[in-house]
Amino acid sequence: MANAQTVGVEKILIVAVLAADFKMIENLTALYPERLYYGLGLHPLYIAEHSRADLELLNQALVKRSKACTAVGEIGLERGKPELLSNEFWHKQCEFLEAQLQLAKQHRLPVNLHSRKAHDQLFTFLKRIQLPKCGVVHGFAGSYEQAKRFVDLGYKIGVGGVITYQRANKTRQAIAKLPLDSLLLETDTPDMPVFGFQGQPNRPERIIETFRFLCELKKEPPDEIINVIWRNSCELFD
Repeated sequence: MANAQTVGVEKILIVAVLAADFKMIENLTALYPERLYYGLGLHPLYIAEHSRADLELLNQALVKRSKACTAVGEIGLERGKPELLSNEFWHKQCEFLEAQLQLAKQHRLPVNLHSRKAHDQLFTFLKRIQLPKCGVVHGFAGSYEQAKRFVDLGYKIGVGGVITYQRANKTRQAIAKLPLDSLLLETDTPDMPVFGFQGQPNRPERIIETFRFLCELKKEPPDEIINVIWRNSCELFD
């Protein structure tokens, strides 16, 4: 927390991946009220471990949530791991995404969305299940056309360590073309390391590195980028 503050990080959103995370994350955020916030969800990477009873646990946790709970997440679709694309697991991924989007709608919370090699499939769910508070497609790695479809639905695009790599030309071009008010900054700590720190756990204070690369891609001055990103984040996650 101290390291994050040195670069101006005032608030951090922590998201769950398993039902077993829920209470621990709530307790953790209570250590730093007004600075740590959390989202509750069942991540598609762990679809084999989730049970349908976990969906009811999620609903109960959302009903009893503290004011620090500002999102349903991390939820979404995972098509990057072949073992999760069997008929059984793909059907289960879609079932759990649908159920969690409905919970987000019921509880009027935004969503933090995982989408790996699944942008087109995710889009169809989001278009059909329209949320009162949309959310963010986090750690986006895709084309401008794919990003624009999400933005047109009202979703934000999460800008992370991907843009710090010159080889990620498609994603860098997409972020350069998107309007500033459609973007959020993130680290996905401890994952998605920024350039220069490959192989190391990512850390919240390294968001300043991603910000530096974002400034190179956007035409707006850095102060304006800071202000707009801050406003986007606060408005989305209340």
